[in-house]
Amino acid sequence: MNLSTKYLGLTLKNPIVVGASNLVTDAAMLKKLEEAGAAAIVYKSLFEEQIHLENLQLHEQLSEYKERNAEMISLFPDLLDHGPEEFISQFAKARKVLGIPLIASINAVYDESWQSYAKKLQDAGADAIEINFYAVPLEFDLDGRAIHNEELDVVEMVKNAVSIPVSVKLSPYYTNPLFIVSEMAKKGADGFVLFNRLFQPDININTEKHHFPYNLSSEQDNRLALRFAGLLYGNINASICASNGIFTGADVVKMILAGADAVQVVSTIYKHGPKQISRMLEEIEAWMTTKNYKSLDDFRGILSNKKTKDPFTYRRAQYIDILMKSEEIFKNYPMI
Repeated sequence: MNLSTKYLGLTLKNPIVVGASNLVTDAAMLKKLEEAGAAAIVYKSLFEEQIHLENLQLHEQLSEYKERNAEMISLFPDLLDHGPEEFISQFAKARKVLGIPLIASINAVYDESWQSYAKKLQDAGADAIEINFYAVPLEFDLDGRAIHNEELDVVEMVKNAVSIPVSVKLSPYYTNPLFIVSEMAKKGADGFVLFNRLFQPDININTEKHHFPYNLSSEQDNRLALRFAGLLYGNINASICASNGIFTGADVVKMILAGADAVQVVSTIYKHGPKQISRMLEEIEAWMTTKNYKSLDDFRGILSNKKTKDPFTYRRAQYIDILMKSEEIFKNYPMI
């Protein structure tokens, strides 16, 4: 079976990419993921806010007793901010460990940081840059168009700063994701990851405090990515990568049928270990054998909006039809 695919202009041996997470900061785990069959890995995201926070904490620790008395005024010498150098160094070490593409993920605050981080990671050996748009607006008077324009500017800046491919990991919370994808593609984005998983705060009612659980995705979380992969296929000149809720080989097959070029997995590795990638690849090959497909291109996008025989599959009419058949739910969940 030929499981190879093109993603961001890179030729991957199969469509399974390990998404950004804490898993990939360990060299031994990186090798396990590669040996299990991962076609590429996205390194843990570089968040500029985290760098600023760490520098602030360091400054506070160094300055805590600085002015207590004259004898102690020079006890803690001023230090320069660390910046992203330590992260870049760790990334470079990971690049040397792997024989498969390593993609860098960045989330910056300032225009110059987006460009600087992208350049430094390219120099450290990144095969591509993934722009991680993770923003939670807090201003009531901030126009949505201003956010769109800022993100479009970032895509253009990063593309102009590097010579390697650039993808965008999108939030699902756009009024029209198709429009923003189309506009970013015009700015040069080489691919899109659908979608970023935004972690939300929770409240412990016993302690009456906020807490922030690390919630893994579930098997049903892939349907939104499937819908937009199906809508985008054949309509943009950029790669499509589905993310969230992809646990099995069957899930990968679904995304390819809808039109995806690749998928990103994280939660299934946390739950089942690196060998889950091998099992997923075996499941894909077994399915292709039963269908007599020799390559992914043989069935990619055949159930996309562009090629499906049912014109209502990806439209609102589908939702209305489900509501009109609400009695179907009682077959699986009978009322007591």
